[in-house]
Amino acid sequence: MKSQSFRKSAQLFSVIFGGLLISAPAIPQAVAQEYTPKVNPCPRIFYEEPHNNQVVVPAGCPPNALTQRLAAQGLLPAPATPSPELGVGGTPEAGARVTGDQTQQPSPGAVPNDQSRLLQPRQIPSATIALTNGTVNVNLVNDTAANVTFQVIGDTAPRSLQGKSNVILQGLKVPVTVTFEREDKGQLIVTPQASSEPGSLEVRFNEATNAAQGRSAMRIERNGSVFLN
Repeated sequence: MKSQSFRKSAQLFSVIFGGLLISAPAIPQAVAQEYTPKVNPCPRIFYEEPHNNQVVVPAGCPPNALTQRLAAQGLLPAPATPSPELGVGGTPEAGARVTGDQTQQPSPGAVPNDQSRLLQPRQIPSATIALTNGTVNVNLVNDTAANVTFQVIGDTAPRSLQGKSNVILQGLKVPVTVTFEREDKGQLIVTPQASSEPGSLEVRFNEATNAAQGRSAMRIERNGSVFLN
């Protein structure tokens, strides 16, 4: 009798201990899956200076100052309104809730966006060039003594062009938007001119004496029209 009781106890112990060994590896795996960090597509640095006024945020992120300014000038697609539960940097706002249908209907008599653009006066191109296979080479010439920060939206990060120097941006696919800003916060006179080479554009930067002369962005359309803002 004692031998049988001992064997039953040993079998029961082996069953319990074996079950613990089988379930143990699953616990760390479940914990790892639960706490695996997610990459934030809208980091807070996009909304801090100097990036707030120099970097265009990715699609789907709340727009920063530069993204809003370019969208207002028609140089970028209008940024999508961020979901109410997202705050700056893509992080949830405390106490934010989404209730019901968030779609807003246009007020009576309102003009749709596409029609309102037709009612606005057309901007005259600052230059026109003949494109080559839908691409353009842009020669940026900085005639000022100050450094100029420029960026090809959606293609390059902000770069610095020293005073009295130039840089050639090759094979840019149109439509394309290029932004520029003097690092000393002064104003720029921007003069685009078609080059003698097909598909090439020369853009010269000079110092502006007042804010009305200043320009901060250039847009090249598919038909070769060049607009400044």
